[in-house]
Amino acid sequence: MTLTEKNKKYLLTGNEACAEAAIQAGCRFYYGYPITPQNEILTHMTIRMPQVGGTSIQVESELAAINMVYGSAAAGARAMTSSSSPGISLKQEGISYLAGSELPCVIINIQRGGPGLGDISPSQADYFQAVKGGGHGDYHTIVLAPSSVQEMADLVFDAFDLADCYRNPVMILGDAQLGQMMEPVVFNKKYKPVLSKKDWALTGADGRKRNIVKSFYSVKGELEEFNAKLQKKYRQIQAEEVRYEETNTEDADIVLVAYGTCARICKEFLNKNQSLSVKVGLIRPITLWPFPSDIIQKVSERVQAILTVEMSAGQMVEDVRLSVSGRCPVHFYGRTGGGMPTPKEILKKISEIVSVKEKVTCTT
Repeated sequence: MTLTEKNKKYLLTGNEACAEAAIQAGCRFYYGYPITPQNEILTHMTIRMPQVGGTSIQVESELAAINMVYGSAAAGARAMTSSSSPGISLKQEGISYLAGSELPCVIINIQRGGPGLGDISPSQADYFQAVKGGGHGDYHTIVLAPSSVQEMADLVFDAFDLADCYRNPVMILGDAQLGQMMEPVVFNKKYKPVLSKKDWALTGADGRKRNIVKSFYSVKGELEEFNAKLQKKYRQIQAEEVRYEETNTEDADIVLVAYGTCARICKEFLNKNQSLSVKVGLIRPITLWPFPSDIIQKVSERVQAILTVEMSAGQMVEDVRLSVSGRCPVHFYGRTGGGMPTPKEILKKISEIVSVKEKVTCTT
């Protein structure tokens, strides 16, 4: 199966789109371990990698997968792994090592319900794990949040480019709904080989200076100096790589903040409730780290309230509140354990917010 015809639409699941995009973006080493609901990535890679001269290995564990990624990335290859929530938990030490060694790679998390083994339903309860580090040490993973099957493909191209540009792991944070649903996909983005030229890689000492890839610093002061270098890089990423989408925020009274599948649901709500007496807009973070704090801060200065909608008990809402910093009320609506918000539930929550504001207005 080849999916390379320009401008042609292919009907794919989000998982298949993600896997094919990785191949077209130059990924030639993939390591995965089966776990629902992301198994189609492993299956697609197993079929397609031999066709392009690549390597796809179903490894013995999640720990093996992330450490094989480390080896391939250290050798300068574009490498990827994928899993779902508890499997990503097992990879956290390796992700910290990748960040500490400044090795580029792409990690896909198709989130499922938790905690523990949970279930295989859609969830967004891995937000903290993804954007706050997850593993040990002061490090960040760039986190991209698609909200369609097309974005599942497009953001994988971007993920490899960002990983190579900043020598840093990049995570695609999807969920079971996005991974399993089918939509038309066009593969318009192209592989950028210039970003994959890595003079730091371990390719054999063929007359060049010796390269060292490590995350261990035994001499006093060296680790602090290295961490200062990492923090400078993270500040650059925060300054240059924030991505988001705004919908109807210019004159909104209430602004929704949601990502991924929840953002799709919020867009459906906006489309179905255009005659509301209260004006509602939407901010959709595309980069969860770096988080689009500035735009949320600006919007908070002119709206009556912000409502964060998530498939969790409340995680991204903490970053929204930090961004707002008391400028307006921040409300939350969430569903957990595979539950998904509906437009009707969002409308009910907005009605409650408006009702509370009216009562406050009447009593002052």
